[in-house]
Amino acid sequence: MTHSNLKNQTAYKVLGVMSGTSLDGIDLCLSGFEFETSWKFQIQTAETVKYSENWKHRLRAAIDLNATELENLNKQYTQFLAEVIHTFMTTHSVSNLDAICSHGHTVFHEPNLGKTLQIGNLPSLATYLNQTVVCDFRTQDVAFGGQGAPLVPIGDALLFSEYDFCLNLGGFANISFEQNSERIAFDVCPVNIVLNHYVASLGMTYDSEGQIAAKGRVCEPLLEALNALEFYKQPPPKSLGLEWVQTDIFPLIDSYNLEVPDLLRTVVEHCAIQLSNTLKNNYLKKGLITGGGVFNTFLMQRVSNLFGRDLQPENPMIIEFKEALIFGFLGVLKLRNEPNCLRSVTGATHNHSSGCIFFPEKKQ
Repeated sequence: MTHSNLKNQTAYKVLGVMSGTSLDGIDLCLSGFEFETSWKFQIQTAETVKYSENWKHRLRAAIDLNATELENLNKQYTQFLAEVIHTFMTTHSVSNLDAICSHGHTVFHEPNLGKTLQIGNLPSLATYLNQTVVCDFRTQDVAFGGQGAPLVPIGDALLFSEYDFCLNLGGFANISFEQNSERIAFDVCPVNIVLNHYVASLGMTYDSEGQIAAKGRVCEPLLEALNALEFYKQPPPKSLGLEWVQTDIFPLIDSYNLEVPDLLRTVVEHCAIQLSNTLKNNYLKKGLITGGGVFNTFLMQRVSNLFGRDLQPENPMIIEFKEALIFGFLGVLKLRNEPNCLRSVTGATHNHSSGCIFFPEKKQ
């Protein structure tokens, strides 16, 4: 299959693959996309493959590696990703794929310094799997002066246009909506990346339904300090990364020496304030809300209360796999050489079709 054949199809079968900052695991979403007058999609099957403790540790520590160590990790992670994808394809008898569209795993993302790195995006992935691979969606946007994030809004605009806004509550909360006939999007605040970090000290991976946070009390001085952070005063486009959490959030929270329930309660309140302010300030009403944070019932209640509207989650498949679904879609747009990065969202110099297309090397 050549690239030119792929460009002119009206229907595509792709596997979207996503690993998020919260290290929940690797999301794999097998989907069909069809274009007539507008795009339609169907999720055929999807699953999350959890990381082993060893991989969690290695990915957390990746930010401190030197260039050679990072190169080795990239090779090993690409091989690991290939094994995960191969197992998924075998288990679900996946055949006749047009492409595997993979985000990789972000090690660092500092667009203001012109730096972003997602590992697992090596050409060897295509050869291991003997499949066309579309990957590395952020690098080109950063080179064009953009934030390289968020990338999901083009999917929000073309696949979920019936909603006023799309809000994803993952490691970070990000939102996208139409404003003056342009799609705008930005990271709102950290969510699970902070909550999961602190609940880990209790030997848990996450605070189920926000039950621990619900028992805590808000620490007003910390809440004020969090809400006063410079990021919240900046206009979009803007995005957050692990580095910011490590330099601006963790040291601030740690300086208060709070019990875990009070700490979680304060962070939830902070998130709810930032989210509800964003929704109210932009006059938004009907939303599609996705991501792991949706299952934090207490957080959802606090946002709903402050927003003055009941926020209802979608069907579980969309909640859990929307990002992997849309990375599949970004790959389809790249194969068609159509814009998948919006200038209005990332701040790049122009709309463009981002990502690399790798074809399997023929075995000698």
